[in-house]
Formats: sequence, C-alpha cells, structure tokens
Amino acid sequence: MHTVSKKELQDTLQQLNQAIYNHEQWSKDLIRSMICRLPYDNRDIADDAHHHCRFGQWYYGTPPQAFLEHPAFKAIGAEHRRMHQVTAQLLLESASTGVVDPLHYDNFISAAERLRLEIYSFKHEIEESINTRDPLTGAENRFKMLSRLRELLELSKRGVQDCSIVIMDLDYFKKVNDTYGHAAGDQVLVTWVDYIKKNLRKYDRVYRYGGEEFLLSFPGNDQQSVKELIERLRKGTPEIVIEGNEAKSIMVTASFGITALDPVLSVEESISRADIALYEAKKAGRNCSCIWDSTMASMQNAGSGDLGAIAGETNETH
Repeated sequence: MHTVSKKELQDTLQQLNQAIYNHEQWSKDLIRSMICRLPYDNRDIADDAHHHCRFGQWYYGTPPQAFLEHPAFKAIGAEHRRMHQVTAQLLLESASTGVVDPLHYDNFISAAERLRLEIYSFKHEIEESINTRDPLTGAENRFKMLSRLRELLELSKRGVQDCSIVIMDLDYFKKVNDTYGHAAGDQVLVTWVDYIKKNLRKYDRVYRYGGEEFLLSFPGNDQQSVKELIERLRKGTPEIVIEGNEAKSIMVTASFGITALDPVLSVEESISRADIALYEAKKAGRNCSCIWDSTMASMQNAGSGDLGAIAGETNETH
C-alpha cells in the first residue's frame, strides 16, 4: 500500500465508505424481502451477482493497480463472492418453501460477518496509511519508521532475515530554496520520493527522516547488494522541472549512508551508524554512497555533542 499515493488512498477511502453504505442498504433490503416474503431481485441469484451489486461495482471498477495484489483486497473479493453464493441459496429456498432453514440463515450471517471483517480491516489499513504519511512527499513518517524498524530488528535478532538501512540526504538543498524558493524545494522533495518509490521493491520503504533527509529500509538485503541498488538510483538522478513564469529544469543529487540493522544494537544506534556513513559520503564530495565500517566507530562513540556538531556542519553546507 506504500506505493499508492496519498491522494489515491484518500479517494479510495471515500469510495469505500460509499460502497460500505451501499452494501449495508442492500443487506437491509434483502432481509426485509425474506421476512416480508417479497419477490427477490433476479440479479441476486445470478452466478455473477457479486459483480453487479453496488459494492461489486466499486470492487471490480478501477481501484489503484497496487490494490489488485494486496492480500486484504483479494480477501474481500473472495468473501464477497462467497456471501452472494450463500445469499442466492437462501433466496431460492425462501421462494420455493416459504421458510428458511436456520442453518442456512446462520451460514448467511456468518458469510456476511466475514465479509464485514475483511472490509473494515482493509479500511483500517488505508486510514493508518494516510495518517502515517508525510503530508508533503507521501513518504511514511518517523512514527511509522521507528515502529517498522523495531519489527525488522526483532526479525534480525531471531535470525529470520537481515535488513539494511540507508539515510539519503539531498545535496546543497538550501541552495535550491535560496535560488528558486521553497515551493520549488518542495517540488524537488516530492519528485525524489516518487522516483525512489518507483524503483524499490514492494517490501522496501522510504521514510521522511527530517528536512531533506530520508531513511530507506531494505529487508532481506545485505549492505553490498543495497549499495549496488543505491548506486543505480544515484546514477539515475531524476530531472526536476521547476514550474513558474519560466519552467526551469534542474538536477539535484543525493548522498547516501548505508549500514546493517545490527541485531545487537538499538534501532537508534544503527541509524546513527547510517548517519555517520552519510557524513563520510559528504566528506568524499557528495553525490556518492558510503557503507559504515568499524573504522568509523570512534565517531559514533564520540558523544552526542560531537555528533550534533557534525550534523550542524553538514546542514550548513546543504
């Protein structure tokens, strides 16, 4: 779901809420028809009834492509179809005998409840994704970053999978703001995040770490393979068109600090290693990537005051 834009998520949530309302109205009409022994709608006993109810029209319409393979979205489709199959059986039985077998009614209620749970699980995931997005870039925010990295750290501690993290910082970003204005700077950030998201695997993540800094996580990848991927990203620096009275095309490069999410360290300590590797990349001339190694340990152990000074030095020259 992280590959879906915030606007697409918001639009989908609005459409889903309407689809839920339509489904609830359909359910009320269905039960009323059975209790009052009214004629059923022939569309409700068709083999493809799940395609033609108003909820089905939303589901089989044009959702974002990323949703089509999403497990929760697929589960909704399966439960929705099953519920319609049970419904058709119930309606035909009611019409032919005038009564409904309690077991068949219980099956209908159970199918409807399973569908409801799948729908609201998916709805909650969309809402959470919206609430944990950076409002400007659409990258996930630091709150989501820390909770996710701690989950990945636990997997690493148990030997399930390794994970590498990267801190990315846009080079000389202050000059962009000073030269073109903050609106242009915002456009640069959005373009870079879109570019990164399009070139990551579905399990990789990009988080807004602060200002023009972003943290990327790569579950299941070692540092060397991540460096190769980062180099491909770096060399494909996106061209950014600054809109205004005169459109201007600019190139903004980035520097990267790479490290493993070390199972014997806290998440914060591993992030500190990535930050130190980023500093080394900037010392090397920027527009490059650097992997943390033990020779940098003295800098990590220097203390928060020294590290704060380092951060201040690099930020002044962004």
